Amino acid sequence: MTDFPIPETLYARSGEVNIAYRVVGDGPIDVLIVPGAISHLELVQEWPGCVTFAQRLSRFARLVSFDKRGQGLSDRVSGVPPLEERMDDVRAVMDAVGSSRAVLVGFSEGSPMSLLFAATYPERVSHLAGC
Repeated sequence: MTDFPIPETLYARSGEVNIAYRVVGDGPIDVLIVPGAISHLELVQEWPGCVTFAQRLSRFARLVSFDKRGQGLSDRVSGVPPLEERMDDVRAVMDAVGSSRAVLVGFSEGSPMSLLFAATYPERVSHLAGC
């Protein structure tokens, strides 16, 4: 659909679960996309608006996106994990990419997860945005 390169899928360990993530760009700012109710790293490449958004952000930042536990390329889980457990996946991905501080952009359900992460680890969040 686009000539935007598809980055390699990597995995961060969060407790007993592997969380799939991808990184594009190499700017001085880390921007972490915290997905909403549904996430799938491969399918998002099919949505032109998402690709354009990623292209623009990756011009000046290192853009990190991930699949929530139980979805997309991340390990499957049974039931619905509590918000605190899912929030810890943000920390695991940040640790895996070596990010000490990031801008969190939460989409839909990812917004409360971002808020909880920012309240729990304020030193690791430079800015917070919700969509």
